[in-house]
Amino acid sequence: MVIALLLIFVVGLGGITSLANDTIPQTNAAIVEYVESVIGTQVDRGECWDLANQALKRVNAKWDGQYVYGKAIDHKKEPVYPGDIVHFRNVTIKQTEGLTTYTQTMEEHTAIIVKVYAVGVFDLAHQNTNFSGRKVGVSPIDLNGLVKGKVTVYRPVK
Repeated sequence: MVIALLLIFVVGLGGITSLANDTIPQTNAAIVEYVESVIGTQVDRGECWDLANQALKRVNAKWDGQYVYGKAIDHKKEPVYPGDIVHFRNVTIKQTEGLTTYTQTMEEHTAIIVKVYAVGVFDLAHQNTNFSGRKVGVSPIDLNGLVKGKVTVYRPVK
């Protein structure tokens, strides 16, 4: 019985994840296409929000020129799609793998979701990071390890 329930959960979760990656809104798909074209290069000055700014400009999406990149969504309750933009403020995320605990901190940072694996588990494209410097790179994140700060996911709006 427990194995059957676990199988149903895993199959169901796979369906949610697949849906989030397969039925991407057109604006989001255009953002992902742009981001994929600039991986490994520096966008504008290489600031984190420069990537989001250029992506939104290319698809004629609206944003406030600060940190509101579209319509805020609840990433725990609503579907998250590649092409959604995430903003971090005073965030600490801890993740444990085996006997090792990793801590990631972000005072103020913006990234674009390029792949959705599960609720809160994504690949992010971003720049101005320790791992890729001022060039666009991709890294995983699991928001389920959030211990401090605020994470806002935005759906781009034309």
